[in-house]
Amino acid sequence: MNLRVRFAPSPTGSLHLGNARTAIFNWLFARHHKGQFVLRIEDTDRERSKPEYEVQLIESLKWLGLDWDEGPDKGGPFGPYRQSERLEIYQEYVQRLLKEGKAYYCYCSQEELEAERRQCLAKGIPPRYSGKCRELTERQRQQYEKEGRRPAIRFRVPDEVVEFEDLIKGKMRFYAGDIGDFIIVRSNGLPAYNFAVVIDDAFMQITHVIRGEDHLANTACQLLLYEALNLTPPKFAHHPLLLAPDRTKLSKRHGAVSVEEYKKEGFLPQALLFYLTTLGSGAQKEIWDKDTLIERFDLKMTGKGNVIFDRNQLLWVNRQFLRSLPIETIANYAKDFVPEKTDNKTLKDFLGLIRENIATLSEISTFWPVFNQPEINLSEEAISTLKEEAAQMVIKLFYGALESGRSDYESILKEIQQKTGLKGRKLLFPLRLALTSQKSGPQLHQILEYLPREWIKLRLKQAFFA
Repeated sequence: MNLRVRFAPSPTGSLHLGNARTAIFNWLFARHHKGQFVLRIEDTDRERSKPEYEVQLIESLKWLGLDWDEGPDKGGPFGPYRQSERLEIYQEYVQRLLKEGKAYYCYCSQEELEAERRQCLAKGIPPRYSGKCRELTERQRQQYEKEGRRPAIRFRVPDEVVEFEDLIKGKMRFYAGDIGDFIIVRSNGLPAYNFAVVIDDAFMQITHVIRGEDHLANTACQLLLYEALNLTPPKFAHHPLLLAPDRTKLSKRHGAVSVEEYKKEGFLPQALLFYLTTLGSGAQKEIWDKDTLIERFDLKMTGKGNVIFDRNQLLWVNRQFLRSLPIETIANYAKDFVPEKTDNKTLKDFLGLIRENIATLSEISTFWPVFNQPEINLSEEAISTLKEEAAQMVIKLFYGALESGRSDYESILKEIQQKTGLKGRKLLFPLRLALTSQKSGPQLHQILEYLPREWIKLRLKQAFFA
């Protein structure tokens, strides 16, 4: 059978970095093995699912450079690709389970279920459903119906051991009795996650399910359903989780956690794709492009244990891509960070000048006015340094050389060095401050070559009289 994987997000918010990592693993696995990658939207949570979130999810995946062979936006032979449009399919399978006695109606209220949960915790045992509604008589059911109770449907969990070979974690074993009869259809008539995902994966002929290890317990439930419905299960691979530096779940209290936020901060999609792929694999000593990632991808790259998201490490990766990608590519992403409209040549020339000095595209705003406006605002610190006698001497001599019509900047600097005895930082730093008001940035010779001659004279004059 042709290899088929899927990414199935819920449109309840922006694409979280952890979910993006799962999507990337599935996409790379499919592309490496020349299989199919399916996008499915799990939108049965009516209260939290929003169409705008689905749009944003799709845009974030595309921005990362991922594409899919089937999905809600392009169709395919196993559609529809939104769970909300597949309710009739689920109903067919749940009726089969009810008819065969493998599922039953549960009329327990939320208050009753919560009381059961508290009792389990008080006894020091994992919370699980007691099976109270397992053997209801028809009379009891009718009484509950008269009371206006809307039943959920639970799967009757058999007393057996669930075993499977995980492609990442190895042999896994669960005792089904510890799970308890779980809900497969909620009281509002909508399918629960574990039930819908089994039907969808089987119907869409998914051969491999790659997801975070927090789904391990779900896999046990799903395998029981595959068995009860006489469906062939896919192979499972559960990768380690992406954690915050304090080893807790990555959340907003740790800063930006969504792909959209990193896009807005000026990170390149190539950098985020590479970082999320190789994090924990030890493969970040060299930078790989997308084609190389596809060629070299292996499930072992997901790492052996939970991995820590390190923003500083991502910044380093982003710098490498800013320095190595073609200027044209960087310019396409940089357009949204330039404070004013400009032509493509000006933008590319500017990026060629400053890309060695920025970690994200959002830092463009720091350099743009310096290299694209005649005058600059000198900082208080810069003014203080420029008023020093040695600085004034350097500025005066350099300005005088320009006034005489010279443009051989290197020889001018040599002459100033000979006249003043100043060299290195003492000679060059005053000119950098006078021309940019910044302590660091492009090399001075690059600045002099980039700025128009009249701008240089204007800024030196401004600095001399600051």
